[in-house]
Amino acid sequence: MTNYPEIASRMFNTPLMLHPAKGDVIARAFGPRVLGHPEAAVAISGDESMGLVGQKLRNAVDWEGDKIYRGPDRAAEGIALIEIEGSLVNKGRWLGKSSGMTSYEGIGVQVADCIQDASIKGVILEVDSFGGEVTGAFDCAELIFELSKAKPTIAVLTDHACSAGYLLAAAARQIVIPATGICGSIGVISMHVDMSAWLAKEGLNVTILKAGAHKADLNPYEPLPKEVVERELAELEELRVEFAATVSRFRAGRLSLESALATEAGVYRGQKAVEAGLADAVARPTQVLAAFEAELSRTAG
Repeated sequence: MTNYPEIASRMFNTPLMLHPAKGDVIARAFGPRVLGHPEAAVAISGDESMGLVGQKLRNAVDWEGDKIYRGPDRAAEGIALIEIEGSLVNKGRWLGKSSGMTSYEGIGVQVADCIQDASIKGVILEVDSFGGEVTGAFDCAELIFELSKAKPTIAVLTDHACSAGYLLAAAARQIVIPATGICGSIGVISMHVDMSAWLAKEGLNVTILKAGAHKADLNPYEPLPKEVVERELAELEELRVEFAATVSRFRAGRLSLESALATEAGVYRGQKAVEAGLADAVARPTQVLAAFEAELSRTAG
């Protein structure tokens, strides 16, 4: 069963670093159900709720009692592989992609171990994500950046790194994009559904009782007041500037703050992404491992 209330809280009335096309799919496919359509079945499950403090994922076990996490995967001897795929969410009781999602929590545990493990000489980040939650994204990106300062890292796009997915990829020392891949979308989006017309059609009237002038600002039962829209847009713009400033710091000398902001959350394909400073090289993903191994060998020599 699906936890629709949790999906709704993660996807609506909250800032998202998500490609707009993905947001449109979510709004059309899940909107009617997660926002309380009468036919929606609701089940509550705590399996996806974990925690960042203390890295509780290390102690998580599967239904057979076996530990979920046993250390970073290896792409080759001395090279770790961290997968960043699907929709990105803050917390999750899994490693890698599960039900189309990857958690920042799972990524962070792997990154921390890559820093500490002396046998790991370099790390490949395989990124195929249109983005996800703002919550947890910047902290996760900073962890990857710390790893990049300690050991060689390379982000390999297979084929997308948009919005929060790009934020994480940008923290690697290099980004390799396939000719058909896309990256960018340095921006922030939020979705709100106004159900007032549907309620009126159904003959329903919702009375909102609140204490505090802004307590019900983003409720779905009435149109958004102009001042609330303006305030929310201002906050989204602040997040966009922080996003651009962060990736420009990660990619110092290749992507400036002004250039990141000038993209206006657009996406770039293949060589155009390289020319815009968003990526470093165009190559097939299958070519990267051998090249990365050779580079690490030259550096070690």
